Amino acid sequence: MFRLLGILVTVLLAIATAVVVWPQFFHLEQTYPFAQIVAARGVVLAAFLLVAAVSMLLLFAKPLRGFAASVLIVALLGAGATGAIGFMRGFGADTLPAATDSSIRVLTWNTAGDEVSAEEIAREILERGADVVALPETTEEVGEQIAVLLRDQDHPMWVHHVQFKPDVVDGPKSWHTTVLVSPDLGEYSVIESSEDGSNNTGSVPSAVLMPVDGEGPTIVAVHAVAPRMEDMAQWQSDLRWIADQCPEGNFILAGDFNATIDHMAGLGVDGGDMGYCRDGASRSGNGYSGTWPSSLPALLSTPIDHVMASPSWSTTGSVVIGGSGSDHRGLVVQLEPAG
Repeated sequence: MFRLLGILVTVLLAIATAVVVWPQFFHLEQTYPFAQIVAARGVVLAAFLLVAAVSMLLLFAKPLRGFAASVLIVALLGAGATGAIGFMRGFGADTLPAATDSSIRVLTWNTAGDEVSAEEIAREILERGADVVALPETTEEVGEQIAVLLRDQDHPMWVHHVQFKPDVVDGPKSWHTTVLVSPDLGEYSVIESSEDGSNNTGSVPSAVLMPVDGEGPTIVAVHAVAPRMEDMAQWQSDLRWIADQCPEGNFILAGDFNATIDHMAGLGVDGGDMGYCRDGASRSGNGYSGTWPSSLPALLSTPIDHVMASPSWSTTGSVVIGGSGSDHRGLVVQLEPAG
């Protein structure tokens, strides 16, 4: 009886391990609670290793030896597969290549409203030499303060802004998204459907910027709703909307996607992760470095902030930045024109 129970538990554990490691195979990557579990691959890896350690101890108990050995094998397979995924995506690169005349650097940072000062944001922009900056949850006023600080340091940037429900006084900062763009990329404007919310992410705003002169990439500053249990349908809708913002052409997506690469299975086209756009961090050694929450080590947190670009661009480097105040880390990606 106990032997059959042990076999049943082992089989169930093996199935659960397969679902947790690769929910995409079962089309569960956007389903509660598997979406939340796969988001924290570092924690999942630690859990597999803990189960393996406990199983090794149970091997010394003769009546449990067979069961413990089977659990140990499943746990080690789960840990190995999770570690292999991490190795392929990259556990963390901390430097960028030297900028070239043709490269651009894109910085995204969810600043959690007023939790990060304009001075600190400006300092990071200057230090990283950013040409495009996506700032979910940053107000237009803070964006203008940043622009003044940058102008005084001979690094001018234009400020663009989208706000949901602007008639609400002192509404949440999550209703704001601010974008800064270097004049070297040309003149940009936010499209009307982003400003009025008629074609946008549902609960928190994204911003689509088009080049006025018709040249340069279309820039999409992304902010998707978090996948809380009550918001799963809206989250799934937001991800589909974001993927639609990268058709064929010249596009850059940057912001708080509230989703990892795992959640994007089925949303990419021709090798892309979201539409035709490809994730910069996972193609430059930082795909496993988490950006939220910043209170946890990068390898235990979740990589939900991204910079993506269409095949018009190739990624040459990326770095996750720290900073204080926000519950998110920032991300900088360097891009070069493809070919």
